[in-house]
Amino acid sequence: MDTFLEPLQVQSLKAACIQKLENLILSGELQIGEKLPSERKLADMLNISRPVLHEALVDLESKGLVAILPRRGVFVSDYRREGSCAIINSLLNYNGGALDDELIQSLLEMRLLVETENARMAAQNRTQKNLSEMKAILEEETALVRADAGHLTELDFSLHQLVAIASGNRMYPLIINSFKQVYTMLTGRFFSAYHDRPVIDEVFDYHHQLIDAIQKKDGDIAFNTMKAMLEHGARHLFELP
Repeated sequence: MDTFLEPLQVQSLKAACIQKLENLILSGELQIGEKLPSERKLADMLNISRPVLHEALVDLESKGLVAILPRRGVFVSDYRREGSCAIINSLLNYNGGALDDELIQSLLEMRLLVETENARMAAQNRTQKNLSEMKAILEEETALVRADAGHLTELDFSLHQLVAIASGNRMYPLIINSFKQVYTMLTGRFFSAYHDRPVIDEVFDYHHQLIDAIQKKDGDIAFNTMKAMLEHGARHLFELP
């Protein structure tokens, strides 16, 4: 019984306020440039205190969703111009985590851009320790029961994370980590759907080719292998119902 009786988590008023305003902004119900009601009025509308509302607005401003202008008020920002990585989780959690095709396509395009360069740089800068960790993942993949989609998903993410670390660029692993939630969600769907089909063998083959290129310090092959692997995954992902 102890294994499933975990403590209940109640969303704070601040978190609920942030989520509510985020959804209104991301859905377009609150338009870019629109001025929000005064903090006093907005707090009354949301049935929360002004200090809680102000903390929520400061959080939204840090994400680039609103601008707080002294003596003028609070305005909805264009997050494409003002936003930062802090808004990523908001985008991923919007609409209960149901990602639209446009956002998925944007994420996959970003991943293609970043991870191909990760692979090229990893081939140039990897250490023997990096290489040993990558090979350990390949061995674990080979021994793993294919039906264990959750474990496959974690191993796949760990491999991409290791390639980013091996690149030597301190920002690339942080970018990869920022997208872990959506990466694992999408790859989880992929491995669940294809675990008993040759597609998974193709993925593992790409993994071996990639690590082989990184071991040989061949940046061009590493780049092209990562590109082919990501395009292969995206193609099969969009074929799913």
